[in-house]
Amino acid sequence: MSALRPRRFDLVVFDWDGTLFDSTALIARCIQAAAVDLGLPEPSRERAAYVIGLGLTEALQHAVPELPAERYPELGRRYRHHYLQREHELVLFDGTLEMLQALKRRNHWLGVATGKSRRGLDECLATVQLKGLFDATRTADETAGKPHPRMLLELMREFGVEPERTLMIGDTTHDLQLARNAGTASVAVSFGAHEPESFAALEPLHVAHSTAELSAWLQSQA
Repeated sequence: MSALRPRRFDLVVFDWDGTLFDSTALIARCIQAAAVDLGLPEPSRERAAYVIGLGLTEALQHAVPELPAERYPELGRRYRHHYLQREHELVLFDGTLEMLQALKRRNHWLGVATGKSRRGLDECLATVQLKGLFDATRTADETAGKPHPRMLLELMREFGVEPERTLMIGDTTHDLQLARNAGTASVAVSFGAHEPESFAALEPLHVAHSTAELSAWLQSQA
């Protein structure tokens, strides 16, 4: 019997929205609705989707640049109002749970680095299907928003893993730049918020066009 191939990466870190959860369209619609609530022009779908993965304040600054800074909290509240009303619509991309379970069986450490708030992420992680799958997580409101490397640096420090043994997976250039800033490899998925044509300059190891393709690449390459 041949020996098992050594792992290339000990720590595999995932972005959340648009990478594991099919949430891009909903988040963009909620940003648009929040802007309209405040009497502002509705941002385009592309502009609203581009900010996914950033911390909430940074995202709203980019999506609605004409809003005075003192009104950011108001816009954030309206966004959360719309999001919480429809959060039940969110689902994992098909095959995501099986992919994560396969990585756990291979004894990878699994992490999350997300622009979500700690409260929002913990609510998702409390679901039965995801309970116990992730070994550590970081959110933008407790560290620093992407593409600042702090989330990845903290996760690597927690497990004593070097950058060359760490892989970041995400659907935006924010995720790929985060990986580059932290000195780690990255893999992109094309089915989230950003167009895959924007990924090349950040040199991901692979661009997966479905969760099934991502899972196959991880099983053969990670």
